[in-house]
Amino acid sequence: MRTPKHMFHLRQAAILGFLAVAFAGPRADAEDAVITGYRTRQEDLVQRSNVILAAADQAGRELTTEERNTIRDNTAEVERLEGEISLRATVAAQDDRLRAPQARQAPANSGEPLQAQASGAQARAQHQDGGPVIQTTHLNTAAHRAARTGNGGFNSFGHFAQAVRGAARNPGNMDNRLAAALTTYGNEGSGSDGGFAVPADYRNRIVDIGMLSEDSLFSRTDNSPTSSNSVTLIKDETTPWSTSGIRVYSRAEAQAMTQSKPQLNEMTVKLHEIYAFVPVTDELLEDAPQLESHLTTKSGEAIQFKLEDWIVNGSGVGQMLGILNSPALITVAAEGSQTADTIHADNIIKMWTRMPASARRRAVWLCNQDAEGQLMQLGSVVKTAAGTAVGGMPSYLPPGGLSASPYGTLLGRPVVPTEACPQLGDVGDIVLAYMGGYFAPYKGNVKSDVSIHLFFDQGVTAFRWTLRVGGQPWLSAPIARKAGSNTLSHFVALAAR
Repeated sequence: MRTPKHMFHLRQAAILGFLAVAFAGPRADAEDAVITGYRTRQEDLVQRSNVILAAADQAGRELTTEERNTIRDNTAEVERLEGEISLRATVAAQDDRLRAPQARQAPANSGEPLQAQASGAQARAQHQDGGPVIQTTHLNTAAHRAARTGNGGFNSFGHFAQAVRGAARNPGNMDNRLAAALTTYGNEGSGSDGGFAVPADYRNRIVDIGMLSEDSLFSRTDNSPTSSNSVTLIKDETTPWSTSGIRVYSRAEAQAMTQSKPQLNEMTVKLHEIYAFVPVTDELLEDAPQLESHLTTKSGEAIQFKLEDWIVNGSGVGQMLGILNSPALITVAAEGSQTADTIHADNIIKMWTRMPASARRRAVWLCNQDAEGQLMQLGSVVKTAAGTAVGGMPSYLPPGGLSASPYGTLLGRPVVPTEACPQLGDVGDIVLAYMGGYFAPYKGNVKSDVSIHLFFDQGVTAFRWTLRVGGQPWLSAPIARKAGSNTLSHFVALAAR
């Protein structure tokens, strides 16, 4: 009678045999882009099957009908692709043989790559000479193969967390996928805490949800990855109408040309650490789907808000330099008779005229959510040439409706409410911002670790996400005009009322 353990070994042997056939022999994909694509597809299909097998092995159960059908479909597709690869490899081998002046020598029916044969011959020679022969065994179970994928072989972040919890309670019975992933993921940041780095797929998901999501202010900035903790750039803040920098002249025939040169300045942006440190109770770890939503969503939202708060309010000391503390910020004065905590259409028009015309098409309005009530009542009075009011038109269009946009629009530009903006009536409760004028370098992706011992006596597992990021506006001062007394800037705020 075949026991579950016996069936497990049979499945492992079958997969190993299949892989030996599917991936044996010389690979021509280094020279054929089509074969490279086929190999990548094959590897993806095999890894999908490995994940299914590893989950069944871990649970000590047989495969379900649906799982068997999925593996059969994956296997059939891998074999079909192998046939395509074989045809291309055969043609390539024939071409090489015809072009080569002498055929390569190899034992008949060996099936081993030439390099492997030479290594084997050298090993046998060493053995005959009395030298040591070292044989290395590489484990190749479904769990080990699955662990090499970006998700570590786990179906979700919650299942990974449950495996970590189980390893803390019973280290002698550690999940095979954790054990197989130690050389890749284990102890990268937690050291003696006995931690495991979170698999890459789940770390990157935090980045997607937080800093690079569509609604994030960070995604609207001029963000750029870097490998350094400090970025130094050269910038030129002169305008085409400046009296300095590169200039254009005219000349008479044979007259000497007037020289000009760029006015370059250095800008150094330091990166600062931002992190989320999240202890999770054992009770929550028992519910993997809930944990998946809770940790990825909440941590991503927290990272997103911290970045937005720094972009708007950052002091520049130990953190990013925010828009409201930038020397390039322009603050438009309130109207003389304006009531406290209000926004007038004249405020909006004056702010609009202080934004460079070339930047307006990508500008957005950032505002405190309480300001939306004021914006919804805005309208511009239509007058005759003699100054008589004959009607009006709204300045703000709500989302959906007339604007047909996911955001409300003000003078045609999106209105983005954010808790990073100060309360209604304070400077910055509404800001006209060209976010491309804010430079935000960041170092790599989010680093994630989990500690299984830090709060062991409390039945709590600790998760940590860290990221290094910096930022400040490109402009160091408002832009002087060629004709006009008002300066321009990428960031314009309304004064306190």
